[in-house]
Parts: sequence; structure tokens; C-alpha cells
Amino acid sequence: MNKLLLFLMLMLASAASFANCKDAVVLVHGNAGSSSDWSNTYNELLSRGYNHAEIFRPNWGSSCAACNNHYGSEETPVRNAIQAAITQSCTGKVDIVAHSMGVTLAIDQINDLSVSTKINDFVAVAGAVRGLRSCGYYPFNVYTPTCGYWGLSIGSPFLNSIYGDHFAADVYSIKSWADQVVCVGGCTVGGIHSSSVWNETASFTYGYGHFGLQSFTSVKQVDLLQ
Repeated sequence: MNKLLLFLMLMLASAASFANCKDAVVLVHGNAGSSSDWSNTYNELLSRGYNHAEIFRPNWGSSCAACNNHYGSEETPVRNAIQAAITQSCTGKVDIVAHSMGVTLAIDQINDLSVSTKINDFVAVAGAVRGLRSCGYYPFNVYTPTCGYWGLSIGSPFLNSIYGDHFAADVYSIKSWADQVVCVGGCTVGGIHSSSVWNETASFTYGYGHFGLQSFTSVKQVDLLQ
């Protein structure tokens, strides 16, 4: 085998390897949820050619929905998953799909790690980036950690700290006007759906409700990562 032929074979092998290279994906579940909540999305990723090592599903928080917030032990599993995904990604970039409180938690960890330039696509499913009317307006009627200083009350110091931040190259929101969590007391904050992210690339609306959005939009979620 001459050197030119060997060189061409190596180049072709390298090109094929690059073509199969995908961003690692981090799936961040919602408040009081678990990594198994992503079973539909996980299986959809596998069907599109991702392998298990390219998909990260951190478990964070407790089963007490009123006890979790965006500060302390809840942060660590998500931060570690994002760091590991960046390290192991063959592209050096990461895509994130997050649900509910996992949306704001993931944004916070991207900011804390200063890795926004490493995040290609961010899909925010049923998030409450503008706060929850059911939590009230900070500092009034804030009775639980989930609605407190580090929580999802409208105008909380935490939400104010992330508002307007650039945390990914492309950001998409998936929302519902029949959301049993985000829409309690009203879906909008300041006239904008609370699941709509500032400076988003696109937003998609379905009638599935808060938990249905996570389960039944898996094909759309993965489409947005391609």
C-alpha cells in the first residue's frame, strides 16, 4: 500500500468519524422528578444514533416539591453533568433539554460555570423563567424554598439574576396554555408566557399540559438538536 493511498484512507476514516460526531446531551428533569422522566426523549436520542455515553441525565433535588430551589445541593448534580458532558463531548459542545424547574436550574449552572459558549442548543420545556403566579410576587406570600429568594416567585432575586443572560447559541421554548403548574393563576408575567425565554430562537405551543410537554414532545425536542 503506497503512502498516498494510506493517507487517503486515513482522511476518509477521519471524515466519517467527524460526520458521526454529535454534541453530548444533558437532560435536566423538573422539580421532584427523576431522570426516568426522560425515557421518551432518551429513547428518541438513541434511535437517532446517539449512544448511551453521549447522554447525561442527572438526578437532583428531593421528592418534596416545596423544598427544592436553585441553591445548594440541588445545584451539584446538574453542574457535574454539564461539566462531564463538555469534557466527554467529541465536538466540545453540549446541548441541553430541561423541564420545568430544571430549566432555570440549568441556566443557573451554565452561568456559574461560565460555559455559555459551550452550549449549542437549549430546549426549555414548560419552564417558568419569568416566575410562577402561584408563588406570588417576591417578597410577598413567599412561604416555601421553591417560591423564596432562590425560587420561582415573580421578581425573586434569583430570577432577576438570570434574566436576560445569554446562555446558549440557540434557545427554544416548548410551552402550553393548559399548563397545570406554570399557568396556575395565569400563564403570563408582564404579558408574556412564563415559559417563553428571552431572546429565544423559536417557541412552540402544544396542548399537552405541564407533564405531557415533557413526555409527548420528545421528537420535537430532538429535532431541535439536529
